Amino acid sequence: MKLLSSVFQRNPFLSLLAAATLFSLAGCASKIDNQAPYLAIPKADLNLLSERALAQFYVPGVAVGIVHRGEVVHLQGYGVRDFEQPDTVDQDTLFRLASTSKAFTSAALAILVDEGKIDWDDKVTEYIPEFQMQQDWVSDEFTVKDLLVHRSGLVGGAGDSLLWPEPSGFSRQEIIDSLKYLTPKYGFRSQYAYSNVFYITAGEIVERVSGMPYEDFVDLRLFAPLGMNCFAGDMPADAMNNIATPHGDVAGDLFAIDRNGIQGKATVSAAAGGLVCNVSGMAEWMKLLLNDGKTDSGEALFSKKQLAQMWRSETILSMSKREAERTQSHFKTYALGWRKNDMYGHQVISHTGTLSGMQAYLALVPEQQLGVILLNNGSNGSLRGAMMQEILSAYLKPEDETDWVADYYQYQQQAEQRYLANLSTPQGSNTVLFEENAYAGEYADVWYGGVNITQAKSGTKDLEQSELRIEFEKMVNLKGKLTPFDQHTFVINFDDRNAASPAFIEFVVDAEQQVTGFTLRPFSDKVRDNHAYRDMVFNRLSLGGD
Repeated sequence: MKLLSSVFQRNPFLSLLAAATLFSLAGCASKIDNQAPYLAIPKADLNLLSERALAQFYVPGVAVGIVHRGEVVHLQGYGVRDFEQPDTVDQDTLFRLASTSKAFTSAALAILVDEGKIDWDDKVTEYIPEFQMQQDWVSDEFTVKDLLVHRSGLVGGAGDSLLWPEPSGFSRQEIIDSLKYLTPKYGFRSQYAYSNVFYITAGEIVERVSGMPYEDFVDLRLFAPLGMNCFAGDMPADAMNNIATPHGDVAGDLFAIDRNGIQGKATVSAAAGGLVCNVSGMAEWMKLLLNDGKTDSGEALFSKKQLAQMWRSETILSMSKREAERTQSHFKTYALGWRKNDMYGHQVISHTGTLSGMQAYLALVPEQQLGVILLNNGSNGSLRGAMMQEILSAYLKPEDETDWVADYYQYQQQAEQRYLANLSTPQGSNTVLFEENAYAGEYADVWYGGVNITQAKSGTKDLEQSELRIEFEKMVNLKGKLTPFDQHTFVINFDDRNAASPAFIEFVVDAEQQVTGFTLRPFSDKVRDNHAYRDMVFNRLSLGGD
């Protein structure tokens, strides 16, 4: 509709005609509003919005699903599944759901609560006796609900290095066993800090209580009754025929991120961010949620009481000034696998999902019986944000004239300019104190496992030179080159820079001038304690070549 405004300005007669038509349509809309589901954005405008957002934010493809008042009013794909192939995205194209998977883990637990097999306030140790945090009293008090609400006391993302970059070599049990090595920064239940590893733990409770693998439980108790062609575990071969490839971009040049692609096998991250689905299936999921947990046939997969529990605010979230002003929001909280806020006076239940190259955004407005799902195969979060705001605004504040694609693009450009203005690169002597081979050897951390540092040959035969290489035994995509920085510190430049950013590796030397171990931290001149390596201490096991 906004696209026609300039035409109306140039032709007053058309403006009057449009006003009369809109007045007439307003009366019709009022009747439709009271009787039937509808698509608030004309399909042609929605098509144009999608195509424009794909081009603006360098994303190859996106799928859009909208449900309203119990009916699917829009299901369509835009763009391509792979930027190097002509195959287009459609309503059945499979994407990874990333963190929108968390709501399914919450729902799986809700089913078990309905069946009287667990309670939200039960202690985790009742079901996983070996569950252990660094502080004993926290271990004893940690409840099933605590696993889902991001207030453990750990820093945000603690333990994510056990999951990503994929494929992870850690099992679910190893992840749970590693929790006791993660150092808390905040008081237990004192504040929000996002966590994936506790959803992995929640998946283990589903498995131990139900007696079936977590993946099977979700497939059989949630996907199957809804007829969703979606997968928590291994996928049949024929399901691999219509899958999206994840992508990143550098200055608009696209590239595939194969490690995060759909491989057809269950991932250890399933309960936190590893499910696979399409907008057709997610539309059925949204209909269920907007119908108090009941399918179209009236079967209750979980009770209305448990749905209310899953949507009950548990943890207060911060809200930016931009969020408050742009959508007239007043609060933001986290529930059980869901975020909550208000928008133009309406409560919105939502969650995003982010992997490198795959993104998702699901939003529900229960009082309007409205649900929107966006799945895309790019890395720019502005696409999902702009499209979601455009669609929700069309229903909740139809008079809004904001161009959300332009708004998000401008905000992104300003954020990038601020980042570049503050960007500084650490400076060192580009030398180290020992011969490089003195740092080679086998090392290990008690929870993250082994690391091998070797001296390898590189370059051409005529210009052959040696370099230090590092490989993490449990994470096959964490390998790279060590470049001297200063003293006993090197910079790790990982082979796949999209998988991991450069990092400092700081070797420890004892009084006898022997290298005994190392620690890691981000490649930055700013000291931070909130990073993936904060609890890793690698001790030397043997010398290089031993």
